[in-house]
Amino acid sequence: MLNKQNKTVVWVLAALALAILPLLLQAAGNFWVRIADTALLYVLLALGLNIVVGYAGLLDLGFVAFFAIGAYLYGLMASPHLAENFPWFAQMFPNGLHTSIWLTIPLAAIVAGLFGILLGAPTLKLRGDYLAIVTLGFGEIIRVFLNNLDHPVNLTNGPKGLSQIDSITLFKFDSLGIEGLNLAGQTDVFCWAESSCVTLNSVTKYYYLFLLLVAVSVVICHRLELSRIGRAWMAIREDEIAAKAMGINTRNMKLLAFGMGATFGGVSGTMFAAFQGFVSPESFSLMESVMIVAMVVLGGIGHLPGVILGAVLLSALPEVLRWVSGVLDLQSITGGRLDASILRQLLIALAMIIVMLLRPRGLWPTREHGKVRPAGEVQ
Repeated sequence: MLNKQNKTVVWVLAALALAILPLLLQAAGNFWVRIADTALLYVLLALGLNIVVGYAGLLDLGFVAFFAIGAYLYGLMASPHLAENFPWFAQMFPNGLHTSIWLTIPLAAIVAGLFGILLGAPTLKLRGDYLAIVTLGFGEIIRVFLNNLDHPVNLTNGPKGLSQIDSITLFKFDSLGIEGLNLAGQTDVFCWAESSCVTLNSVTKYYYLFLLLVAVSVVICHRLELSRIGRAWMAIREDEIAAKAMGINTRNMKLLAFGMGATFGGVSGTMFAAFQGFVSPESFSLMESVMIVAMVVLGGIGHLPGVILGAVLLSALPEVLRWVSGVLDLQSITGGRLDASILRQLLIALAMIIVMLLRPRGLWPTREHGKVRPAGEVQ
């Protein structure tokens, strides 16, 4: 076991490694940094779903709906779409509503949290498979709405999606004449000569922002886990009837779990829209929800390090395998009989099956879940 001093050293080394990682990946190409950015976004989503599934034990297959709500909210508030389609709006904001990220992040969290409560309210008496079916339907309803709200009023632009979404600008103060740091484009830092600087690409700057959000989210989830609310969620997960008999308000605790988890989805959706600059309903399919659930289950339900590990593996591994299959040119080697994308999905599926057979509680399960009383301990 590590003592307190050694743990501090490990945390400092891990922080330095994460800070240096994008600079090393950037040297190999922006493709690798983009993979790291996507992995951090999925970590945010997995942390939010872990509150619902891991802590409260509520199987949610429609979590991607909150991801979509956050993405479209930022897309509408940081693009010219509303001004182009609503004359009355164009009179008020001729150039569109380009809202600051400091307003859109809390607003996306609040709106997604409210939708999470709306989802949880009708499902309070449902458990297991029935709850999964209802939440799955909710996720599909949101996607279908986004896909069809282009007429008679063009709110989401339908299957064409929203484009020309603003990138994030930090520390911008128009009243003081401070332009701020735009995460789009390149920025030179740590210059030690006229032409010798460390250049940060756009994907690298987004990496540091996503990493900060993940760090804050981990702290919040850890504090929730140790709080009275977290213990109440886990009591409901283990035995809802016993938890209710002990005086826990299971109704409010379930609604709080749905709402808290949804806020993470809304914030990550905002980051996704700003990072991509474009959102469409295709990005929020049922398969995305299934993959987020798989990240939580594969890593270790209810265990923060395991959830992070599962999210990183399942989000980064497909892209790494895509690169490997392209380098090896597997389709040409097999005479066109083996498609690279099919092989990539096959390998991922086989890996997931093997992991679940060998480690049914996940790659990094929590020690508290299913623990056995040590031999010789006084009963």
